[in-house]
Amino acid sequence: MLIKLYENNPNPKDIQQIVDILKKGGIVIYPTDTIYGIGCDINNAKAIERIARIKNINLKKANLSFICHDLSHISDFTRPLSNQIFKLMKHNLPGPFTFILEANNQVPKLFKNNKKTVGIRVPDNNIIRELVKELGNPILSTSVHDEDDVIEYTTDPELIYEKFKDLVDVVIDGGYGDNEPSTIIDCTSGEIEIIREGKGKLK
Repeated sequence: MLIKLYENNPNPKDIQQIVDILKKGGIVIYPTDTIYGIGCDINNAKAIERIARIKNINLKKANLSFICHDLSHISDFTRPLSNQIFKLMKHNLPGPFTFILEANNQVPKLFKNNKKTVGIRVPDNNIIRELVKELGNPILSTSVHDEDDVIEYTTDPELIYEKFKDLVDVVIDGGYGDNEPSTIIDCTSGEIEIIREGKGKLK
């Protein structure tokens, strides 16, 4: 299913329809403030396994991120943050950043592994944030990659739909995506280390 949504004013009926699909274990491809992502409800083990199969990744080793609506859910999944890191996140989110934080005991339960870290995203995009808000908990997220050697990420939602329509339940057409991923900031050592320069420049 391909659903067109406008970032400035995503249709609440369509958002609710997609949330219902997520709650039933569906997989959704959606726009962010960087590249298109593929995700599911973090509380649905079967959906998480489906994403692992689609992306051909090993959940025990994969570095997956959570998309949150704001910073209020973060303490459900991370160890307590220092004031410095919390202020840095508050200052830069919503925005094109992934913050790697120390995971609490909740994360290994979700993935049946021993993950010690978790990536947190709060994209500056109304469509995905409205979805997460209505769902009531974060969405597991990973990037939509392209097999092309030159183009790393597919930016055209209709091409994404053609490629993934038999693998996922919904592709959201939120307009052309970016082809530059988020900047990844590792905060797990107490120091702040940029481990991938992407679209975001830290304030």
